[in-house]
Amino acid sequence: MMPFVSSFDSCRLFYRVEGPVDAPPLILSNSLGTDHMMWQAQAVALNKKFRVIRYDQRGHGASDAFHKKYTLDDLGKDVLAIADRLAIDRFAFCGLSMGGLTGQWLGVNAPERIASLALADTSAHFPPAEMWQERIEMVGENGMTPLSDLTLERFFTRRFHQAHPATIDVFRHIFENMDPAGYVGCCEALKAADMREELVKITAPTLVISGEHDPSTPPERGEFIAGEISGAEHVLLDAAHISNVEQPAAFSQALIDHFG
Repeated sequence: MMPFVSSFDSCRLFYRVEGPVDAPPLILSNSLGTDHMMWQAQAVALNKKFRVIRYDQRGHGASDAFHKKYTLDDLGKDVLAIADRLAIDRFAFCGLSMGGLTGQWLGVNAPERIASLALADTSAHFPPAEMWQERIEMVGENGMTPLSDLTLERFFTRRFHQAHPATIDVFRHIFENMDPAGYVGCCEALKAADMREELVKITAPTLVISGEHDPSTPPERGEFIAGEISGAEHVLLDAAHISNVEQPAAFSQALIDHFG
């Protein structure tokens, strides 16, 4: 039986737990247009030392895709629902892109729950709003497939595309087969979110990771986040947007070094 938890609004969220039950809990949060499988390399690298919890963000993978506008509050409360279901009071959290925005919300709004943060390939806001509206309208009219080439070009460097075509095919399949309503709902959340004035409230130890070749959230976005959070460290990896897949060993080691 697949494990699910019902969030605050009855949205069913799929999650997966690996590692010793008494190990420090670490929740991993996926980007827009992927699912929990994007963290496969990190789960393997970390599940001896951590209790690794992966989940599908609402609208993604096996989680429900409600036909409505989602908000950043929704995405953050989903994480807390999973932690509550597993009776986890405090946890480390790593999120990438939309998952990193979710992590920022958690650091500001649930500081008592967050032991440590890693915010990867993300931004405190995602302008311009017109870009998101164009995507919302395109997907609403034509589904996911017309956006897949552009999305995958931004996910990974050309070098990675050429060297790992099978991995590209996996991510293409995930993207093209997600529920358009889930994609649109999350685009609405990203269009409206702005954490720039809130970052100074984050007190958890924070690692910020950026891909040097990321066109979606370039390194200066990560530099801004790190500069606003007291004591935050900023690490650059030789990758585009999905840096944990393009540089799995370096990404996993950065998490191990940060989370201890």
